Amino acid sequence: MFSQFSKVATVAVSAMLLAVAAGAQARSCQSAGGMLMTDLGAVDASTTMGVATGDLRGAVGATILNLESQNNGATLIFTVQHHWVTETGDLLFFDQAKATVEQVGVPQSTRYGIVSYPTHLMGGTGRFAGATGDFTAIGEADLATGQLVFRYSGTLCFAKKNQ
Repeated sequence: MFSQFSKVATVAVSAMLLAVAAGAQARSCQSAGGMLMTDLGAVDASTTMGVATGDLRGAVGATILNLESQNNGATLIFTVQHHWVTETGDLLFFDQAKATVEQVGVPQSTRYGIVSYPTHLMGGTGRFAGATGDFTAIGEADLATGQLVFRYSGTLCFAKKNQ
């Protein structure tokens, strides 16, 4: 008798845990994108500051944490930490990202085109609490003037609210 009760209780608890886990993982995802325009050196020599348009519009910046040079400087890999505040005041939290850029134009040019720039949103505040997202960017950076322009696109996911 006790073993039958134990089995039933184990099955019931397992079913409840699976239901809670499934509810916690229910997500609503949508396409998201926009443009970033920042200036390197706006805060210090390693930090950009500027604006974001589109679905994540607001103020954006990135701090360069590391810089690797390849192919005699024709390819650069920037490790950056993004800082983002939406126009409604919500904060967005991103994992560190790596932007790979290649020199464009004549040799010794200060202009670089984005080859690879994946980013991962790992949450935020307000509307973005618990949100996740994966984005990629295309664009160009002029390291002589410090001007950077990127187009971001990807998927933004929110946890579905239980009602």
